Amino acid sequence: MSNSAGATTELDAGLEKHRVELTGYCYRMLGSAFEAEDAVQDTMVRAWRSFDKFEGRSSLRSWLYRIATNVCLDMLNAGNRRARPMDLTASTPLAQAALTPRADNVWLEPIPDGRVLPTVADPAEAAVAKESVRLAFIAALQQLPAKQRAVLILREVLAWKASEVAELLGTTVASVNSALQRARATLAERPADDTATSDPLDDEQRKLLDRYVTAFEGYDMAALTALLAEDAVMTMPPFDLWLRGPQDITGFMSTMGATCANSRLLPIEVNGTPGFAQYKPDPDKGGFMPWAIQVIEISEGRVAGFHCFLDTERWFPFFGVPLHLDA
Repeated sequence: MSNSAGATTELDAGLEKHRVELTGYCYRMLGSAFEAEDAVQDTMVRAWRSFDKFEGRSSLRSWLYRIATNVCLDMLNAGNRRARPMDLTASTPLAQAALTPRADNVWLEPIPDGRVLPTVADPAEAAVAKESVRLAFIAALQQLPAKQRAVLILREVLAWKASEVAELLGTTVASVNSALQRARATLAERPADDTATSDPLDDEQRKLLDRYVTAFEGYDMAALTALLAEDAVMTMPPFDLWLRGPQDITGFMSTMGATCANSRLLPIEVNGTPGFAQYKPDPDKGGFMPWAIQVIEISEGRVAGFHCFLDTERWFPFFGVPLHLDA
């Protein structure tokens, strides 16, 4: 009995060791933080149940990736392709702004860095990992057919050999190379995205963020306008409305979004980029109530995008931030 218990503990530890990187893989595949966690849980359960069939011909890690890939492909067969508001509609002029929600399963979701980025000693490897969980990159991946998506992630992000990917997918090296070429060609058609990752931010970028916090918390629209890029974008899932340009963004914030005045921002690490948990004044209890998880994109010394995810009951516990701040 004790031998079996020891083997069980050892298997548990062996599986658990891969949880973060597998969550990162499933998140890139699915574009949803919660679905990625479900997929990894399903992977662990399947691995547990079929461990006696694991013959050790491949490493435990590549066997787990094979199971995770199959789980993700099954989930993607249901046809759910996640998107950002700007992948679905044109930007709305401020005069026509209306807040129309869409179902949760439409939207690309943010994810805390700690759940998808394993600790690595090599700074270059850490930088690539952060690049590969940015919202813009995850959105681009969602444009690819599921198999091409898996090939691109395994080859380009995780640096697997073509022969390893072919074995994992049960196909040929030629087929893997062809899928990779098609995936690269599709991504090359999308506009380049050069937003900074938090790896780590340089002095100028940190100062920009400090100024952003001061401007946002003080609700100083002139100061905020000075920080926004000409083509800055603001999104607010679950609403499909998105705005482009400082004038429309600050116009919205000072009219429909005016209740966000006097907010507080707590820094978080999200999608490899800087971010904040935003709290706005709580008229009932006093202090501050949760309002949005903000993902901030910085490009060429300006704020190029801020994406506000408003489903606070799901997001704030997921990011491990409090559901109320005292005054």
